[in-house]
Amino acid sequence: MVNVTDGYGSSILGYPRIGPHRELKRALEAYWRGGISRDELLAVGRDIQERQFNELAATGLTQVPGNTFSFYDHVLDNALLFGAVPTRFKPLQDELDPLDFYFLMARGRPDLPPLELVRLFGTAYHYRQPELDQSTEFSLHPEALLDEFDRAEKRGIELRPVVLGPLSLLLLSKAGHVPGAAEFDTLALLDKLLPVYEQLFEILAKRGATCVQLDEPCFTGERGPTELAAFEKAYQRLSKAPLRPRILVTGQYGDFGAALTILAGTGVEAIGLDLASFRMDPEELAKVPGIRRKRLYAGVISGLNVWRADRVVTLSYLNELAEVCPDLVVSTGTTLLHVPYDVLAEYDIEGNVADRLAFAKQKVGEVVSLAKALTEGPSEKWRKRPTEVHFKQKHAVRQRVYSVTPDMRQREPYEVRREAQQRKLNLPLVPATTLGSFPQSTRIRQARHDLGEGRLSYQEYRKKIEAEIEATIRLQEDIGLDVLVHGEHERNDMIQYFAELLDGFATTRFGWVQVYGSRCVRPPIIYGDVSRPAAMSVEWITYAQSLTDKPVKGMVTGPVTMIARSFVRQDLPLYETADQVALAIRDEVVDLERAGISIIQVDEPAVREMLPSRPAGRAEYLRWAVGAFRLATSGVRPETQIHTHLNYSGRAEVVEAIEQLDADVTALVATRSIEWVLDALEHDCASGHGLSHGVGPGVYESRSARIPDIDELDELLTAASEAITPERLWANPDGGLKTRHYWQLEPSLRNMVAAARRVRRRASTAE
Repeated sequence: MVNVTDGYGSSILGYPRIGPHRELKRALEAYWRGGISRDELLAVGRDIQERQFNELAATGLTQVPGNTFSFYDHVLDNALLFGAVPTRFKPLQDELDPLDFYFLMARGRPDLPPLELVRLFGTAYHYRQPELDQSTEFSLHPEALLDEFDRAEKRGIELRPVVLGPLSLLLLSKAGHVPGAAEFDTLALLDKLLPVYEQLFEILAKRGATCVQLDEPCFTGERGPTELAAFEKAYQRLSKAPLRPRILVTGQYGDFGAALTILAGTGVEAIGLDLASFRMDPEELAKVPGIRRKRLYAGVISGLNVWRADRVVTLSYLNELAEVCPDLVVSTGTTLLHVPYDVLAEYDIEGNVADRLAFAKQKVGEVVSLAKALTEGPSEKWRKRPTEVHFKQKHAVRQRVYSVTPDMRQREPYEVRREAQQRKLNLPLVPATTLGSFPQSTRIRQARHDLGEGRLSYQEYRKKIEAEIEATIRLQEDIGLDVLVHGEHERNDMIQYFAELLDGFATTRFGWVQVYGSRCVRPPIIYGDVSRPAAMSVEWITYAQSLTDKPVKGMVTGPVTMIARSFVRQDLPLYETADQVALAIRDEVVDLERAGISIIQVDEPAVREMLPSRPAGRAEYLRWAVGAFRLATSGVRPETQIHTHLNYSGRAEVVEAIEQLDADVTALVATRSIEWVLDALEHDCASGHGLSHGVGPGVYESRSARIPDIDELDELLTAASEAITPERLWANPDGGLKTRHYWQLEPSLRNMVAAARRVRRRASTAE
């Protein structure tokens, strides 16, 4: 730890781990297909770790975080650090190498589904959800953490190990069920878990570690009295551990709320606040009893966006905080896992945009610079604000948003639309479909790359894409799907594809951000007013529709998801940016209808993701989010069927919002939690609330290699038909199929179609 007399400290809470050139992604995928050995993969991981802690130490940071690397997912890593192996995987633990066993839990196999994939606090990142039950026993396995610590120490670098806090580890986990046992709360395991944390503390203290970081992001959301009492109990105990390093507890992704007051009353030495997401007033901070005796990690640099901080305003704020907490460390509000590595690698972004950006490397520099200015005072050159860049506003876009009327967000009543759509489409009961993407071949990825590099003409590229579309249509016809998709072969990523075709968005070449495992995306950057210069998907969808008599869905990303999966400008309210994007999407939807497309899917998986973690602000957010979707989809005739695809949530306000979206058919991400979803749908239907339109509760997990059998799918679809009636039921996977191989995709879809036909026959017979 840095002594305050030596000046103010500087640190970050975590760093990207896929490698500046996606070295980890390439090594993982090579290992999974048998292209490299286990030792070669481990060597890549060690190299990424060592380059990271060496480079971070060289920047001038006074504290460097450790244990932030992961071969797949840090939440799963933390579960295994404490020996929390799910019951269903234990029989295989002794049969496999530890690394292969780890990948089995993360990726599954055809006869064993992986751990569930869950989005982390509204970010792009997904974690594999640990499974705990009454029989779970904890044990310490710190070998990987200690190995990295020792390697850094040999280079004269002391790492601050980063570990998921005990409460968040339990709360982020899924409560498994032991047959014959009662349901239980994962927090019931806290008394078993805390002694293992104390064991870790003792080992670290004996190793020479002076500080350990415990992340408790679950407490930046709304927590009840029982959870807060458990939080206090845990940190009163851990802070009294007989042999331990100093403890830093961080509250990332929002307002620490009541947890801050609790921590300030315990013996923990340091508290990290995400002041970039929730800027706490220094006067309010001063009212927290005991806060002046704590070291404050002031997270003033955001780990969730890519904009440079206003250094003058931020330094002024830090000076005010230092009056309250004189023992202060300048830090990031969250880990930098969620931003790309280095903006200097981007040579295509316009200069006036690039000058305002800060990726992970630049954010580390901001932290160090602010700490130095706070300690020594800013130089005259430093005090001078950079020239403020004003992007040219588009008067036509602003005027169009201001001219939106309530009627533009309304369609005819659902029953009227339903009758018109059935007359036009004449679909059977329980129609079978997919949700958009199909696997992309190596030749198509190469063709897209060659087009970008100028080695392939657009006409040559178009012929290659059309050949892939035709193959996808023929396969779906052979499988027997009722509503087809074109496969999205022209799209590298659904967000980036549209961002590249919309004004007001910037896209990167190397701005990769990890989503999970080896999966990475390049989030676009919304920097200006958004508009659509030309149609974006019409030519591909209409070509696909020309190949078949069955309906082919138009596929468009919704306005809320475009915002959620992008880095968004900060000089305009979110709701106004959402309406700008919605109007651009509206133009695309109307053009698809004019081209003869009868079913259009506007995906909004991020509606739930952006929900504020605390009740304040949720109603307002849902108001504008629902309004943006309806603005995007209400420009078509009654006989045009609007589909959407989104994550299901048990929150009553979200279920109500899904209904208010007024989509004709809603496909839900449910996967292995589908029984709970079906129970909720049945309850909603019986109580007169919830979803009253068409529903497709995803009947198998699209990201899993497992192939579901017909009887299993039949059982799920039958349960769904009983919950919401066969007339409103659709059969579909829970997501796109881009990450699958055809040998997995084809039998899964054939089984789904067979199961849907069984349910259809039984429903027709009953009539």
